[in-house]
Amino acid sequence: MAGSIRVTMEVGADGVALITIFNPPVNALHPIIIQGLKEKYAEAMDRDDVKAIVLTGAAGKFCGGFDINVFTIVQETGDVSHLPDVSVELVSNTMEAGKKPSVAAIQGLALGGGLELTMGCHARIATPETQLGLPELTLGVMPGFGGTQRLPRLVGLPKAIEMMLQSKFITAKEGKERGLIDALCSPDELIKVSRFWALEIANYRKPWTRSLDRTDKLGSLSEARAVLSMARQQAKKVSANLPQHQACLDVIEEGVLCGGQAGVVKEANVFKELVLSTTARSLVHVFFAQRSTTKVPGVTDIQLKPRQIRKVAVIGGGLMGSGIATALLVGNISVVLKEVNAQFLQRGQKTIAGNLEGLVKRGSLTKDKMNKAILLLKGALDYEDFKDVDMVIEAVIEKVPLKQSIFADLEKVCPPHCILASNTSTIDLNVVGEKTNSQDRIIGAHFFSPAHIMPLLEIVRTEKTSPQAILDLITVGKIIKKVPVVVGNCTGFAYHIRKINGKGYYIYEKGAKPKPDPTIQPVIDEYRRRAKTMPGGKPVTLSDQDILEMVFFPVVNEACRVMDENVVIRAADLDIASVLGMGFPKFR
Repeated sequence: MAGSIRVTMEVGADGVALITIFNPPVNALHPIIIQGLKEKYAEAMDRDDVKAIVLTGAAGKFCGGFDINVFTIVQETGDVSHLPDVSVELVSNTMEAGKKPSVAAIQGLALGGGLELTMGCHARIATPETQLGLPELTLGVMPGFGGTQRLPRLVGLPKAIEMMLQSKFITAKEGKERGLIDALCSPDELIKVSRFWALEIANYRKPWTRSLDRTDKLGSLSEARAVLSMARQQAKKVSANLPQHQACLDVIEEGVLCGGQAGVVKEANVFKELVLSTTARSLVHVFFAQRSTTKVPGVTDIQLKPRQIRKVAVIGGGLMGSGIATALLVGNISVVLKEVNAQFLQRGQKTIAGNLEGLVKRGSLTKDKMNKAILLLKGALDYEDFKDVDMVIEAVIEKVPLKQSIFADLEKVCPPHCILASNTSTIDLNVVGEKTNSQDRIIGAHFFSPAHIMPLLEIVRTEKTSPQAILDLITVGKIIKKVPVVVGNCTGFAYHIRKINGKGYYIYEKGAKPKPDPTIQPVIDEYRRRAKTMPGGKPVTLSDQDILEMVFFPVVNEACRVMDENVVIRAADLDIASVLGMGFPKFR
């Protein structure tokens, strides 16, 4: 492992030391990398033949940020000494205050700690489409290598706060307009241009700028306070249960009021507190849990290769079917949408077009991609176009005879490699496929409504489903940006959405606060009478904790049963199903 994780330095005839981070796939800042950077920088500063330094990342990516595995070690041990000193020792003292200038040559991405390293350099050169951002708040912490201080000084307070609190990425092209990037160039020219800039700074022909010393973009004290006050109010509204938001604003404010160095010191201290918080522990757990769902013993560890799924047929153009078709089209997969008559087909196609337009309005799809997606859709009233499909997803109403009939037909008309999937959430897949001889190809593809937006995809396997079919559906899930969770075949699977009839304890009127529904009171009174749960005829007083336990203990018990029956591979998969399927808060 240590062999592939390394930092190298090459000194050219021009006197520029090129320091390169190697840690595939995204050059994360593993402790070995951080130590390597400290050593190479110390060597470069000491060598007489080095006039300036260019810092870059290998394989077309600058750096994806700090290695989050270290957070897990800190949280398990409670020992923050596992966090290396990057902010003060490396970025501030060695790089920014160094006697030789540094230029960051940025390509692909510079996120989190990666972007913070670049801001400790004296100039930043990037390719136009490079992604820049500080997404640390999504993990319950905040930028910890000086980002809370340097980003506001480079792009201004409002934009910096937006980027940090919303974990919003920008391209290097926008970064150039904002002042974060000094020059743009093509990937082929990146190192050459960066070397030139480094020498120009060393020879005082370009400004030798230390980001932490700048104040020109912070505005006046009253302006800065107004921006911070507005940001605090907004954070209280949308992130009331996320302490890292207010903590981040506190640290930014410290830098504005007391100077960048004081801000860096406070940032380091608050970062250590946040990393041990319940919020950070929960968010880091979900981060890793979400990435582990695709590791399936007997499927992903047996050297199987996923087959390419180019064309998928969707049977049923209702709410679920049209949503599934939309997700596939956005993933650049050709879709045949089959319905029972022209009227239903037209309605399904119209729903898909509306879904795509909705994604454009949300900003998650460009108009050009929407137009290309529409061209990948073909309607059908029979099975003629099923002869070359790689997968079929059935999304018709929950009637056993209808599903059995469809799967019997599919076996006859689809090619032998075609995966036969059902979106059923209530019917045993063995029953669905019992009239076929293709049980190894039958699998559940349980999407959640609206299927083109909800991120969870439950992949339901029977005892006969082949590893290849499971692997192929996992791969499709990734392509269409879903989080696949593989579960066993049982009623409801790992999670089943309850039916909603609009009735409840409260009346919800548009634009008004929910108010108690008086028609429910007789039902409650009758229940109390029958249950005889009121000692002396008086209602029992329950604390919030009592109610919480009454609601969640049955859920925990059911989860234990699901684990005991091997319906899921690991407990963390149930956490992801709860977060992405039920909307359970990932920060708890």
